[in-house]
Amino acid sequence: MTVISRLPGPVHQEWDWQLQAACRGEDERLFFHPSGERGRAHDDREEAAKRICAACPVRKRCLDHSLAVREPYGVWGGLGEDERLALLGPVARRGR
Repeated sequence: MTVISRLPGPVHQEWDWQLQAACRGEDERLFFHPSGERGRAHDDREEAAKRICAACPVRKRCLDHSLAVREPYGVWGGLGEDERLALLGPVARRGR
């Protein structure tokens, strides 16, 4: 669960980058796995999402945001849940 106290305030400069995101207008189900999705279906969906992220002009900003708020779900900034967790290190894994 996202801890709301870590989210930045509702200042438009903090969120304007989302207007430029390559995923804007895409089906959000591509970026967040349904309950119970495993194996090939999961891998194919996640790879499709990451292809969109690869060409995104705000990819780094998206990834930075997801790490700052410790977003536990979905593909953000071209990285999946486990990849982001690995970047956050052992402290984040204990709090999961």
